[in-house]
Amino acid sequence: MATYQEFIQQNEDRDGVRCSWNLWPSSRLEATRLVVPVSCLYTPLKERPDLPPVQYEPVLCSRANCKAVLNPLCQVDFRAKIWACNFCFQRNSRGPPTPLIFLYVVDTCLEEEDLQALKESLQMSLSLLPPNALVGLITFGRMIQVHELSCEGIAKSFVFRGTKELTPKQIQEMLGLMKPATSGQFLQPVEAVDMNLTDLLGELQRDPWPVPQGKRPLRSTGIALSIAIGLLEGTFPNTGARVMLFTGGPPTQGPGMVVGDELKTPIRSWHDIQKDNARHLKKATKYYEALANRAAVNGHSVDIYACALDQTGLLEIKCLSNLTGGHIVMGDSFNTSLFKQTFQRVFSKDYNGEFRMAFGGTLEVKTSRELKVSGAIGPCVSLNTKGPCVSDNEMGVGGTCQWKICSLTPATTLALYFEVVNQHNAPVPQGGRGAIQFVTQYQHSNTQRRIRVTTIARNWADAQSQIQHIESSFDQEASAVLMARLGVFKAESEEGPDVLRWLDRQLIRLCQKFGQFSKDDPNSFRLSESLSLYPQFMFHLRRSPFLQVFNNSPDESSYYRHHFVRQDLTQSLIMIQPILYSYSFYGPPEPVLLDSSSILPDRILLMDTFFQLVIYHGETIAQWRKAGYQEMAEYENFKQLLQAPLDDAQEILQTRFPMPRYIDTEHGGSQARFLLSKVNPSQTHNNLYAWGQESGAPILTDDVSLQVFMDHLKKLAVSSSA
Repeated sequence: MATYQEFIQQNEDRDGVRCSWNLWPSSRLEATRLVVPVSCLYTPLKERPDLPPVQYEPVLCSRANCKAVLNPLCQVDFRAKIWACNFCFQRNSRGPPTPLIFLYVVDTCLEEEDLQALKESLQMSLSLLPPNALVGLITFGRMIQVHELSCEGIAKSFVFRGTKELTPKQIQEMLGLMKPATSGQFLQPVEAVDMNLTDLLGELQRDPWPVPQGKRPLRSTGIALSIAIGLLEGTFPNTGARVMLFTGGPPTQGPGMVVGDELKTPIRSWHDIQKDNARHLKKATKYYEALANRAAVNGHSVDIYACALDQTGLLEIKCLSNLTGGHIVMGDSFNTSLFKQTFQRVFSKDYNGEFRMAFGGTLEVKTSRELKVSGAIGPCVSLNTKGPCVSDNEMGVGGTCQWKICSLTPATTLALYFEVVNQHNAPVPQGGRGAIQFVTQYQHSNTQRRIRVTTIARNWADAQSQIQHIESSFDQEASAVLMARLGVFKAESEEGPDVLRWLDRQLIRLCQKFGQFSKDDPNSFRLSESLSLYPQFMFHLRRSPFLQVFNNSPDESSYYRHHFVRQDLTQSLIMIQPILYSYSFYGPPEPVLLDSSSILPDRILLMDTFFQLVIYHGETIAQWRKAGYQEMAEYENFKQLLQAPLDDAQEILQTRFPMPRYIDTEHGGSQARFLLSKVNPSQTHNNLYAWGQESGAPILTDDVSLQVFMDHLKKLAVSSSA
């Protein structure tokens, strides 16, 4: 018989699903007693080369809350190519497929070198787009220019003030979009305007308005985005499209401004926000949320590429990407390989030579009658679709069984949370299975409409007599990520310490439920294999940048959280508990504990945190490297040792999106902090003498170690007063 580990792996490979529990408790009360909710991670577009699509598109009713499929009971007028839905009587006609749409929104308040690098990246991207894709260009600084792409040789644009808020209707009237077939002048097929647009990008100048000493440039990001979204709403509603915002600083004027133009007033910090001292925060966030919801309704996604040394206002603007499935890429400058390569990867192709991006998706969840869906956490918005399988008990984005995901990649992963319906006195009968169906409809990058259907089932188990079986069915990796997503979701609206307390409480309850121990005896506490790693995941999660804002700006926290709630299980686990490899003369590289005891003088460490790749040279290795031993013929093996982690890092750098920041450091180096802040501080300056000198590197911190954390956990779990 297959072990649960094999069962879990087979199901993930086939369905792209990982469940917190692989046996489900047969009543609501028993489900709440399990602490970790019945939930799953689902990757709708998981790559399956062995799963060919059916070769024609499904024909669906166009009414948003119906979407029934064409069937023999419908009346069809073959001459006019119209059919009437037999469920809601909507008359439907089939429009031509729409091409992909890319609208570049470019900040021109950049330094010359940055603007030049960005222009080259944008020109490069034109060659990666399908020839029939529509492309448009909006540039902004103090003013906003919407460029016409239809005029041969004459650069013509519509200019808007950056301070005046406009309604969608006003924008569409000013751009002349009320007349039929006028989108053409702003959005053109790449093959028709390739040369013209390449020249136009090449001639873009920095924003001409002078910036006085001690001032920030006036940057009208808010109105530029409003015009971009208004333009797409007026021309291609309910069609897959990408707005791509490239910005080099915060919005400083007009609606959506994040900071004034006085440099002596710094952009808001966490401290300002906690003291309610961020005067633009609420208004700006509300403004961008309204834009995000308008974009989401129409299936348009917004990417944010923000490159600057200071904050750019991601905290306020992030909702545009978070709610529409758009990318957020954050870097120091557009003139870095980190930005250039990450941007190129947006257009990467799959094994069929097609873009790894899908547009205008909706996910519907259907459940067997013993289950209801509580909510989803991921890059989606609610479609407010009520139905018999919708729970009143909301987790994440709830109150619906359908969500809109405007942009998806094969890695996009949603967390879904469920509730068992049956009451304690009428549990689900044994021997049956509960079922969940995920129906994802989307526009493939070749413009076809597709539906991907995944159906899963798990057995019901009686939590009284089969608690051991339920325990064995626990997927601690999936559960850690599912609970972490709930924590990050809470952290967006609740105080940090409250979220940590909530996580701690859940962990203690789980240990009380499944730990084996004698009352009030912490030394007797044991967890079975299926739960043994879960507490350390929670330990590292508590210290992670997703929940700890110390040492991170609000923009950085927003960036980290953005990626955490959309990545698949493997990447999410690396984010929670980074992976550490050790390289030595004594054998091949090996994974080692993420612990200060692994930091030894004669080792090189490679740490992958998802966002950074850190190569750390121990004290002796660093001295040898400084002395140049690797250049000497007789130290060829030392040269190879130095090269090995570089080669392994290169492999990760080649494929990951976004490209991680690469950090090469050594014992005593200023960037060693990236490693020291992540490892478990089993040796600190407080307990060094207990350890002796040779067993690792002491860390200057007042954080508790995993050992102390576990001691506290055991004490609380076994306490009879708990």
